[in-house]
Amino acid sequence: MISMKIPVDKIRDVIGTGGKVIREIVEKTGAKINVEDDGTVKIAAVEKESLEAAQKWIVGLTAEPEIGAIYEGKVVKVMEFGAFVNFFGAKDGLVHVSQLAAERVESPSAVVKEGDIVKVKLLGFDDRGKVRLSMKAVNQETGEAIEGVVDDGPQGDRPPRGDRPRRDGDRGGRGGGRGGDRGPRRERSDGPKEGAE
Repeated sequence: MISMKIPVDKIRDVIGTGGKVIREIVEKTGAKINVEDDGTVKIAAVEKESLEAAQKWIVGLTAEPEIGAIYEGKVVKVMEFGAFVNFFGAKDGLVHVSQLAAERVESPSAVVKEGDIVKVKLLGFDDRGKVRLSMKAVNQETGEAIEGVVDDGPQGDRPPRGDRPRRDGDRGGRGGGRGGDRGPRRERSDGPKEGAE
C-alpha cells in the first residue's frame, strides 16, 4: 500500500464524471484506490506491478509537465504541419514540422508514423496554452538533450515579412486619393438632410 498527495483541484480529474476515471484505473490495474477530500490518495494492491501502474496513471492525470524536460511519447496523429505526441499521461503535444528533425522536413509522414515511440523535449506553450514539443532537440537513441538547437517555434517555415507580397508600395498612402473622395461624400450626404422635412 502506498499513499500520495495530489492537488485538491485535481481530485475531479482522478475520479472523473460519475466515478468513470477511477473505476477504469481500478479495472485496468487491479489496485484499490481511495481519494480523500484533502488530496490524499491511498493505493493498495496485491502485486507491486498493479500498485506502480495505478500510481503512474494517477501521476499522469494530476502532475504538470516541466518545460525543458525530456519525455518518451507515442505518435498519435500525423498532420501536414507536424505530429501530435502523447507524452505525459493523457497529455498530447505538437511537434511542429520545423522541430521534427535537424534537416528540413517536407512531409512529417516521411519522418514519423502513428504508433512510433519517440523522445521529445517540452519547449513550452503557445499563446493558446497548447503544448509545444521538439524531437530534433533530443538524441532519439540516447534520450539526451542536443545542445544548441534553436527553438524557432511554429513560425519556423513561414517566409519573413519582407518576402510576403502584401505591401509593395503600389497601393498608395492612406491619405492621397481616398482622403479627397471623402469630402464630397460628406457634402452629398448632408445636402438631403437640410432639404428633407
